[in-house]
Amino acid sequence: MLAESTESESNSISLFEAFGVEVEYMIVHDTSLDVAPIADQVLRDEEGQPSEEVEHGDIAWSNELAAHVVELKTNGPAPSFAGLAQKFQANVNEINSSLGQIGAVLMPSAMHPWMRPELEMKLWPHGYNEVYEAFNVIFNCTGHGWANLQSCHLNLPFATDEEFGRLHAAIRLLLPILPALTASSPVCERQMTPHLDHRLETYRHNADRIPQVAGHVIPEAVFTRKDYEEQILQPIYDAMAPLDLPGVLRHEWANSRGAIARFMRNTIEIRVMDVQEHPAADVAICQLVANVAKALTEEKWSSTSHQQLAETKRLKEIFLNVIDDADETVIVDPDYLQHFGWTEGTCTANQLWRSLADQFPVEETPLADALQVILEEGTLAHRIVRTLHGKFESRLLPVYRELCSCLQEGRSFRGLD
Repeated sequence: MLAESTESESNSISLFEAFGVEVEYMIVHDTSLDVAPIADQVLRDEEGQPSEEVEHGDIAWSNELAAHVVELKTNGPAPSFAGLAQKFQANVNEINSSLGQIGAVLMPSAMHPWMRPELEMKLWPHGYNEVYEAFNVIFNCTGHGWANLQSCHLNLPFATDEEFGRLHAAIRLLLPILPALTASSPVCERQMTPHLDHRLETYRHNADRIPQVAGHVIPEAVFTRKDYEEQILQPIYDAMAPLDLPGVLRHEWANSRGAIARFMRNTIEIRVMDVQEHPAADVAICQLVANVAKALTEEKWSSTSHQQLAETKRLKEIFLNVIDDADETVIVDPDYLQHFGWTEGTCTANQLWRSLADQFPVEETPLADALQVILEEGTLAHRIVRTLHGKFESRLLPVYRELCSCLQEGRSFRGLD
């Protein structure tokens, strides 16, 4: 049983007083760009032994599940987004410097464009491996929904049950339109997919064997810890118990919804955002999302009680459309739009985000520049698709090589000359 709320509330951080950001990148061979399951070559402790987490000042490096993935994350709560992009960028460059000595490099974007997980997936074999093996036994992690999905996670804190209820209501409303900013996965197994955010399309099916694990990805309308544990977490634990007899997976992180409550640290972790081509883009998106979430919790456009009435089914319908069309998705639900102050009839998801970005500008120059590219030139997925159009086979490798350069140099992808 998790600790009681009153125990964790006494030393918790209130709404929007701090933030946690995590970004994942795949390691690839620097010539072929094929996946390279060698994360343990850079994740080493002070004795030089493989470690699932290594601290580098304000940023920590870690692995999750797949041996070709490195995750960079804020090393504890960050009091603001100021300077975070530069810290992440410095750590990207440090990892690339190490990888360069063994013929490898970090690749951004949310899915490797030609990885064959059934042939190339390798589980992280070191610490925490018992958890990954347990997942693998139940779900068979040699699918794209486990082995080939790199994301950016944003953790937002709450201090009390009341704050949790307000924050969860706000995040549920935001989830459907986040891929309109972040979609970066239009290619899978050398094919253009029908989804600009193919990562999310695969992710939402990765636990189909136990549907309770991911639900509808959009979380249920529950707004207290007690209801969350009873209606979301306990059904997951009960459904998994016959397949997880040691109880290795009986933890809140087994929940695979698009945003999950982490009561052990009193945060909600947003998980539906594809990783971008350089850290400033991810941090810019996180700051905008946090600003809009804050406005929602402060009831800028609608009351919390009204927000909490949003039906999961209706939110899921918008979400699925945005997975397909990202920023070009037309949103026709007036009640949904009203939650964000949009009263001018239907709009595209891009128009809605432009309106929100105008109201909550990201001021730090690298962040503002990165966000402007997304809002004016489209999601990374759209920019990839435009660049590949009509020249898919000849440009696929050059496009992803250019993305690797964008990550190393800290700049936005603007196509190929």
